[in-house]
Amino acid sequence: MAGEQPRADARRNVQKLVDAAREAVAEVGVGVTAHEIARRAGVGIGTFYRRLPSREALLTVVLADTFDELVAVARAALEMSDPWDGFTVFAESFARLRATSCGLRDVLADSPLDVDIDTRIAELRALTEQVVGRAQRAGSLRTDVAWQDIAFLLAATMTGADSMGLRLPPDQWRLSLRVILDGLRAPTA
Repeated sequence: MAGEQPRADARRNVQKLVDAAREAVAEVGVGVTAHEIARRAGVGIGTFYRRLPSREALLTVVLADTFDELVAVARAALEMSDPWDGFTVFAESFARLRATSCGLRDVLADSPLDVDIDTRIAELRALTEQVVGRAQRAGSLRTDVAWQDIAFLLAATMTGADSMGLRLPPDQWRLSLRVILDGLRAPTA
């Protein structure tokens, strides 16, 4: 019956799978299997494949969900009374989400995406520019740094799994972000 909404239990199972996939990608990485995601969601592998055509389809939903969360955080940051606080909330969310979903975009690069990621990215770029511009106009964020630079600086909080033979601690992004934010703060702020 075309056009019918999935049953409530079917929607719940899909949400469980999305939540489990986000958690698994954060802990295990993008190589997590459909079996592991189903196990974490508390559903069978048959339920997984009845609700989703593939692991890549689920990871696409997770990627879209991640961008949607970032867009929502950027909008909320623009509503905060203090532009620096708004910027730092956005920056922390960006760094955290990048750290917990790093590699999703790369693993899906060769897969046809059923969701419009490009529109989400364009919206996120526009909002990032607004969040940065607002903090700069308030005098709290250095004005010699372009909003595009901010995207790269925030992405730099999450590097490869090791450096100079040292293993990357899971929360290294937090320290990196603190140092980056200290460097971005306007000297007079």
